[in-house]
Amino acid sequence: MTPSSGAAAVKVEQAPSGGTVESYREHADRAGAVICGEGIMRHTTLMMHGGVGQCRTRTPLPRMLDYIYNYAATETQIHDDPNVALFFLEKELRPGAKMNLHFTKTTSGGASFLPQKEADAIPFSSAKLPQILDHFSVKPGSAEAEAMKTTLQECEEPAVRGERKYCATSLESMVEFSMSSLGTRDVMAVSTTVAKAVTPRQQYTVTGVKELAGSNLVACHPEAYAYAVFYCHATATSKAYTVGLLGADGVGAEAVAVCHTDTRAWNPNHVAFKVLKVTPGSVPVCHFLPEDHVVWSRSG
Repeated sequence: MTPSSGAAAVKVEQAPSGGTVESYREHADRAGAVICGEGIMRHTTLMMHGGVGQCRTRTPLPRMLDYIYNYAATETQIHDDPNVALFFLEKELRPGAKMNLHFTKTTSGGASFLPQKEADAIPFSSAKLPQILDHFSVKPGSAEAEAMKTTLQECEEPAVRGERKYCATSLESMVEFSMSSLGTRDVMAVSTTVAKAVTPRQQYTVTGVKELAGSNLVACHPEAYAYAVFYCHATATSKAYTVGLLGADGVGAEAVAVCHTDTRAWNPNHVAFKVLKVTPGSVPVCHFLPEDHVVWSRSG
């Protein structure tokens, strides 16, 4: 799946320390991108010429229903899903506020981004599932096959009213969708980083809040598949923040928070409404993102 044409070569670099936000500005044929590697975000430089390299990410096991807004919550999700603890109300987003949070990495395994040309040559539809499973030597009926089937179904469902959605099957297509949705090649990407690899659910104190520019955002969430696939959705009714946090155990985090200002089209039984005890359209609904998710916005 690709929203526009173009080949690219990817050079992977370790993200600079001291912050989660990196600006990606257009210089000649260069564009910006973010990829997942070992659960933390690393920035890359996309050269829109030549071949493409592969970059490893991890195959996500949990379904990303928390971030697909036309799904109703299940009792298991409400009680057992650690991401449920990441929802909050916008009024809580202020320095000194205390929140009980549990940051987890939603990925495990070893899926890689495929080069765009290779990804585009492989079917990506529920109708072609048997062919896809055969291509990747995945046993029909296995847990992996069922996860891939679910991902395809989620990708084929219509977007929530007021949003654009797209399942990116390559790094290049994720970048292209983000730039197209934001109407510029001058973009930036943010992700959550936690100073410690494994942290418990605990109380965090907000140490700082910075709002990103604009209300147009693209959020991309990893999906379970044989190779790296990201469920991306673009909205003009959201705000994003980078939030400094300090855990009760002394571990710091730089988290990305997204606040949705118009939730009228969401499923009234979505987990956010259950957890926050609010109704669709009544108040902005906010959530922190796990470490391996990406938010794109206009730079500056």
